[in-house]
Amino acid sequence: MDRSNIWIHIGLAVVLVSFAAVLGRIDRMASSLRTDHKREIERLSPAPGIPPAKAAAAAPEVLVRFKRGTTLERIRDIAFKNNDRVYDEIEAVNGLVAIDDLDDADAAEVARQYAAFENVEYAEPNVSIRLDDPIQKDTPRDLVFRSDSGQPNDPNFPEQWALNNLGQNGGTERADIDALRAWQASKGSEDVVVAVLDSGVDYRHSDLAENIWTRPASVPEYFDDERGRMDDLHGFDGTSAAVSDNDVETRISDPMDDNGHGTHCAGIIGAVGNNGIGITGVNWNVRIMPLKFLGSGGSGSTDKAIEAINYAIERKKAGVNVRVISASWGSTTRSQALEDTIRAAGDAGILFVAAAGNDGSNTDVWPHYPSSYKLPNLISVAAVDRNDALASFSNFGAKTVDLAAPGKDILSTWLGDDYREASGTSMATPFVSGVAALIISQTPNITVKQLRKKLLDSVDKSDALKGKVASGGTLCAANALGIED
Repeated sequence: MDRSNIWIHIGLAVVLVSFAAVLGRIDRMASSLRTDHKREIERLSPAPGIPPAKAAAAAPEVLVRFKRGTTLERIRDIAFKNNDRVYDEIEAVNGLVAIDDLDDADAAEVARQYAAFENVEYAEPNVSIRLDDPIQKDTPRDLVFRSDSGQPNDPNFPEQWALNNLGQNGGTERADIDALRAWQASKGSEDVVVAVLDSGVDYRHSDLAENIWTRPASVPEYFDDERGRMDDLHGFDGTSAAVSDNDVETRISDPMDDNGHGTHCAGIIGAVGNNGIGITGVNWNVRIMPLKFLGSGGSGSTDKAIEAINYAIERKKAGVNVRVISASWGSTTRSQALEDTIRAAGDAGILFVAAAGNDGSNTDVWPHYPSSYKLPNLISVAAVDRNDALASFSNFGAKTVDLAAPGKDILSTWLGDDYREASGTSMATPFVSGVAALIISQTPNITVKQLRKKLLDSVDKSDALKGKVASGGTLCAANALGIED
């Protein structure tokens, strides 16, 4: 071998050994900085040149509520030191943020780390939420309209046993919400906004379009410090992606339903009445605000639900008359962050109506959330069939479920100007939300506490529901609006 080549190889080896030693020293220095403190547990910092808010686009792993007095700047600093970022601040709940861990560590472990900080009230993983209703997808045929006094001219109204039960298809006469008599007092009002927290709404549906909320010109576009400007013409879309325009992020908020569930719930609340098309909603006139947080497969996450509720609260503060949030979904996992946000909605004057769930379980023993939260602005809804019997799939609970409403074989709107039947406490929930909107149209200044009491005090009592729901009865629109039998 050439002697000069030997010295070249030796020189390269010395350089490599020296470089490795330097790297080892740097690594030991980095390790010495990564000490576990109760106040702050630090991980690696983001890569140089990458702003914390842009470092990753993944969904946040944890929801953290910091103690009162902790500034947002301080929260961001703590997140940055842990190689995390504040994905979103929930303005309606002081100190509550969604945090994205840029190391992709286990969410439960990240939550435990944040919970150990002295200035943290609680921390929890951001869990997934899925729809669980036994959807039926039979498309009904248009029926020949039967001209009865006080009945809307919508051709499929005779199949809506929940509104007017004449004993059709094996049902029990008057086992319904007594809508015809209720409509003598009110058919709803376009001044009342009901938010549907779900998979979005087909706002182009010919039986819904007239009743869909549109942001008034007097109300500015929604703006969020972390997520940028949102063009919220017809509501909120938590699944939307951001687009950049001159370094300003804008989210095209398109809450169009691509699942069907939210559209079905919206039709129960407010399909346009007496328009000669399809079906009739509990409200002939209302404004439905889509809050989309569930995707096409019927799944979403707690943080998206919280963001949507926060949006509704902020819109109400901006002058939009949001009075009810209808939530036809749930989970067996309790979230303190979700509970706090629903409580904040109540503080803002918004009733929250939640599905009791479809496991056939006693939620006094096996809770279902959000319906099992004990909040003064929350109503939990079980489902009954066309004979006023508790549906076999419906959850129940003398302490945790408030009342029952029709939820079996419910005909309503579907994607693409279609109509389908579906079953579940998801269908029972919008009946209660719809009647709440009728009450508000009749008594605009009613408080959340008064509204909740009126709904529960006006039920039709049922022996079959004693010990099953707290009120012992089923929803009755006529009673709620003060119409004498």
